[in-house]
Amino acid sequence: MQPNRLRFALNAIQWINVKEDPDDLDSASLWRFADPAFVAEYPDVLREIRDAGFEATMLEVLDTQTLQNYGRMIEAAGLALAPGYVQVPLMSDHGPRYEKGSFERIHWFDAVRRKAEESNYVGLSTIFLAAEVDQTGSRWLRPAVGHDFSQDRLDELTDLIDEAVDVLNAEGVKPGLHNHVGTWIETRQEYEHVLNSIDGSRLGVSFDIGHLEWAGIDAKDAITTWSDRVQDLHLKDLDMELARRSREEPLTYERATDLGLYREPGLGQLDLPGILDALPDDFGGWIIIEVDRASMDPVDSARHTARWVADLTRD
Repeated sequence: MQPNRLRFALNAIQWINVKEDPDDLDSASLWRFADPAFVAEYPDVLREIRDAGFEATMLEVLDTQTLQNYGRMIEAAGLALAPGYVQVPLMSDHGPRYEKGSFERIHWFDAVRRKAEESNYVGLSTIFLAAEVDQTGSRWLRPAVGHDFSQDRLDELTDLIDEAVDVLNAEGVKPGLHNHVGTWIETRQEYEHVLNSIDGSRLGVSFDIGHLEWAGIDAKDAITTWSDRVQDLHLKDLDMELARRSREEPLTYERATDLGLYREPGLGQLDLPGILDALPDDFGGWIIIEVDRASMDPVDSARHTARWVADLTRD
């Protein structure tokens, strides 16, 4: 597909997934979206995204915001919105497996309902749907190789995703299955099992290009194989030598991130233009650039990324 026909947005993650002390790799890793104080800084981050050259950002309503407050903030920023993200936690990772129809199981999907409400409020009809990120889990310690695989666990998760899909579909939102290293949907076998179990009319696919390649999966081949279901993408570059080391030595997810696995587009070894070229001609979704840990100051990272997009899409 011609790059100048694609829609690009920037995830604010450069400002969010940071070290407490950027000069000390052993300092704590922070997730600013979870910091109650971040709501006061959010408008400035959105302004910096716009000033860098982007016209859209990913939907992300803070727990400390109402939909109305978030909507006013986005309007003031002058940005459009690209699809958001929802996680489906595995019941057996948190306790008992609740019976279908039970009070507890119905409420298991309250966060999914909230995400459907957010999407509808801002006029978005698709969403990225992923397994839960668990930073205490076994795959966080041994990422990108399908560590500790269990078919029973995958079947349980597939059933839960199927129910989450029903919740979203009922509200007019079509999810795209999203692969993520460190979760229970990490490998080709795992995402293909889910996609083959749930009809394409209900569940699309919204790959993370970097997480495919980190797990040793050819992203171009994945897009080609599932071209009739691809609806949105997350895009990032990688240090592929670090990706290899993380699988073979191994490195933990956090250590690989701290050492610089994630790169701005054009600063790693992925053939991102070639991967995007594999998209079908009728692709009408969003390309959300997501540099999970910036290799430079967040503003500089956003500006570099905007220049990369401008060069890619220049006629």
